[in-house]
Amino acid sequence: MLAKRIIPCLDVKDGQTVKGVNFENLKYAGNPVALAKKYSDEGADELVFLDITATNEARKTTVNMVEQVAKQVFIPFTVGGGIKTIEDMHSLLRAGADKISINSQAVKTPDLIEKAASYFGSQCVVVAVDGRRIDNDFYVFINAGQKNTGIKLIDWVKTVQKLGAGEILLTSMDADGTQKGFDIEMTKLVVENTNIPVIASGGAGADSKHFCDVFKLANADAALAASIFHFNTLPIRKLKSDLACDGICVRN
Repeated sequence: MLAKRIIPCLDVKDGQTVKGVNFENLKYAGNPVALAKKYSDEGADELVFLDITATNEARKTTVNMVEQVAKQVFIPFTVGGGIKTIEDMHSLLRAGADKISINSQAVKTPDLIEKAASYFGSQCVVVAVDGRRIDNDFYVFINAGQKNTGIKLIDWVKTVQKLGAGEILLTSMDADGTQKGFDIEMTKLVVENTNIPVIASGGAGADSKHFCDVFKLANADAALAASIFHFNTLPIRKLKSDLACDGICVRN
């Protein structure tokens, strides 16, 4: 059985880590390089960095940050935000990132997924998907959650897999920052309709049961969280210990 992964996420704005609720009301959470080293030392399996401003100026900041992080940590890390071309991806991978995450641009130009998978290999390509429940279905949002694409979530994740993505980073916009638990229904839907790893994101709280549920009930391959790690409400080592006691295979 493959070990389930615990992944801290760092949303980066103007070179600093921030966190909000439902993609809004951002507040400062620390220096991303220092947090990356902290999480690596504490036993995180991977890291995800998302440049949520994604302006040209922020892109330069992101490349510099990636270079600094690569010198500090020895676990895989993914970088996303504002990536539009193969050249953007190449510069970040060259700076030390292990994987690239694309979201809005993947929806706008789906062939970018295919090109990236062909150029770098599927294992380097993570497609981030922001989903929200509308009536009785789930839809894909882009532009930091500001625009409803009108695309049904289930249709998009099937397309993402077909185009060669190696992994899906699935965020529930409804659960984001609430700390009330992952969206089990949404996560399970995506897991059951794809054959590539799914990282569950949005809603993790201080209760280890939130992670247990998303692994046992939705069969997610990994779980991502931010606030609870940034503000030390649930240390990674304690979380992993709790999960192991619940019979979930995790890395030490």
